[in-house]
Amino acid sequence: MPVIAIANPKGGVGKSTLATNLAGAFARQGHAVMLGDLDRQQSARQWLKLRPDAAPRITHWEIREDTGQVRPPKGTTHVVIDAPAALHGKKLSALLNVTDIMLVPLQPSLFDIQATHAFLSELREFPKSARIRLGLVGMRVKDHTISQERLQEYAATLNAPMVATLRDTQNYVHVAAHGLTVWDIAPSRVERDLAQWEPLLEWVARA
Repeated sequence: MPVIAIANPKGGVGKSTLATNLAGAFARQGHAVMLGDLDRQQSARQWLKLRPDAAPRITHWEIREDTGQVRPPKGTTHVVIDAPAALHGKKLSALLNVTDIMLVPLQPSLFDIQATHAFLSELREFPKSARIRLGLVGMRVKDHTISQERLQEYAATLNAPMVATLRDTQNYVHVAAHGLTVWDIAPSRVERDLAQWEPLLEWVARA
């Protein structure tokens, strides 16, 4: 059962968008998916409350308050965790204990780039991070812009692959408002977006 954490200590980088749509992709493939929300804003948990009964099921991740241990429902095949902002120290260490794959979303801005660089440096101070597959995901990227070029140049300097870039589109906003993902609506409406997810899903599947 792979546990995939979506993590970046900087807020507003698109963690919940990435987490919910990744869980939605697994659910559409027929997997038994659990979505955990450790973020203080509880965006993913609120999103689950909006999810229609007819949509492929995604189960909420329940956590023991006394120990913080994951308690996945029986039969769960995939776990996606929406990690909190300000993820450092003991909180980061605890997350690494249960994580197999970590996806780090970042936007093409100087502030995101600096925050991500600091986070990856801290992450590698933990010996247990060596066993975790680490990938970067560009969020809200506009094609053929200087910011896109800078993001690609920066990513090339890090010891982590840029596994996908997701474009800046209102599609994610519209589906989230109804508890849905880009996998839950007519493919013709989100053709470009689904194509951008293909390399990410292929990379995760190689775990």
